[in-house]
Amino acid sequence: MRKLLALVIVAFGAQFAALAQSQPEKPKLVVGIIVDQMRQEYLYRFADRFSEGGFKRMMNEGYMMTNGHYNYAPTVTGPGHASVYTGTTPATHGIISNSWYSRKLNKYVYCAEDSTVTNVGGSPENGNISPRNLLTTTVTDELRFSTGKRSKVVGIAIKDRGASLPAGHTGDAYWYDDVNGDFMTSTYYHDTLPDWVTAFNAKKVPDSYLSKTWETLFPIDTYVNSIADNNEFEGLVAGKATPTFPYNLDSLKAQNGGYGLIASTPFGNSMTLDFAIAAIEGEKLGQGEVTDFLAVSFSSPDYIGHRFGPTSVELEDNYLRLDREFERMFSYLDETYGKGQYLVFLSADHAVADNAAYMVSQNVPAGNLNTNYILGQITGYCNAKYGEGEWILKYTGDQVFLNRAVADEKKVDFEALQRDLASWMLRFNGIMEVYTAEDMRTKQYTYGRAHLLQMGYNHKSSGDLLLVFEPGWMVSGARGTTHGSPYNYDTNVPILFFGWGVPHGSSSRKASITDIAPTVSALLKMKYPNAADGDPIFEIVDHK
Repeated sequence: MRKLLALVIVAFGAQFAALAQSQPEKPKLVVGIIVDQMRQEYLYRFADRFSEGGFKRMMNEGYMMTNGHYNYAPTVTGPGHASVYTGTTPATHGIISNSWYSRKLNKYVYCAEDSTVTNVGGSPENGNISPRNLLTTTVTDELRFSTGKRSKVVGIAIKDRGASLPAGHTGDAYWYDDVNGDFMTSTYYHDTLPDWVTAFNAKKVPDSYLSKTWETLFPIDTYVNSIADNNEFEGLVAGKATPTFPYNLDSLKAQNGGYGLIASTPFGNSMTLDFAIAAIEGEKLGQGEVTDFLAVSFSSPDYIGHRFGPTSVELEDNYLRLDREFERMFSYLDETYGKGQYLVFLSADHAVADNAAYMVSQNVPAGNLNTNYILGQITGYCNAKYGEGEWILKYTGDQVFLNRAVADEKKVDFEALQRDLASWMLRFNGIMEVYTAEDMRTKQYTYGRAHLLQMGYNHKSSGDLLLVFEPGWMVSGARGTTHGSPYNYDTNVPILFFGWGVPHGSSSRKASITDIAPTVSALLKMKYPNAADGDPIFEIVDHK
């Protein structure tokens, strides 16, 4: 009996030793994936036709937080990428929208703009890009610092903000130039393009994809998770009378932004992955003594989603094709590094609302607001009550910027003006709540929509009136859709971890996207981003 027990102990010891040997101390590569405009529910709605090696592999082999949410508003691209990688919200990291009005500069500021740098490759109009507007460090910065900057970090996306913000202040970033079809960077990162980028651009990959016809991956009559292909709720592609398949890209290219057209097709995802693989090979990522980081944002789902909406055949086909691209990615990573040698996380920068007109057609309360009309009414009200003047400076990001100088000139108390207008604006259909800057500065909201607004409110940059629309209402046209609200159709996004050090399973516990960066930091045993206020996902980091 003792001999048998000894043999069992030896056998288990050998097994554990083999497992320990197969599990390195740290992963060779971390791959951060952001899918621009992805709902959590897409993982279920389209699952019956996902491959075994893409989304399903992540769900089956990795760990998924099924109740993952954005913990602030507005839910848009720039803040989304910044928040995932900093582990904090716009109130702290300063990226309050894609663009916002600066009172100090009296102009709009783009989240990734930097007038001190110029293009390297690409075109001049797309080259004034850097992360300088981001006020905090990112998980990618902290990885670099933790290894004496020996770790390499590369951010990649079609959108410049989807590349530059995740790469942080110390990494490299490359984005797509819609003028000439090349990937480019700025002088913030390099003086000249690396040889591998030049070699990739020389292949003219976009030309190859734009010579194709976008047809459905499966017979179109099998797309039962979408509404009819021809309908009145989807945006039109210039050159087509209906929003229907097929899309002959070669003939449509000239009327639809030239090289920019690829972003509005699933081939934009394919091109992004092609470039990501080129980056892995060109930079020799994961081949050194320390962990490297590849941050990839797939921008095309957002372009497709805005135009066609979440109920479209185009959107469904995009995700079926993206699933195959992820299968290609994971197969490549397996072959390059070995299974279990790399760490992946996947999330989204926001989700998306349903088309309001479609919701109305289904007897669901919804609608589109005419903000120009509302702003005109506000101006008229202020002129009548307080005297003639330019009372409104700007309206952007569901926020109204009031003119303090005019209020001072008319001897109108500015805080009282905010409260008056916040109450008065509730008369408009579609506006549910209005909060004032004074509310955001002086009150502590701990739950609900007001809390989400406060987590997105920056004292120096945000507006004076913050609007919350009724559920299902938006500022949009009759076709297509948008996002940005504090409702769960915009906040509920995937949070998936897969690969090195990640257990198998799922949890319906509510988690925030600001938990992603602390989770990566905890797994890599390094300092959190300097202003991170999210928590590590304990189901992932404490399983051992």
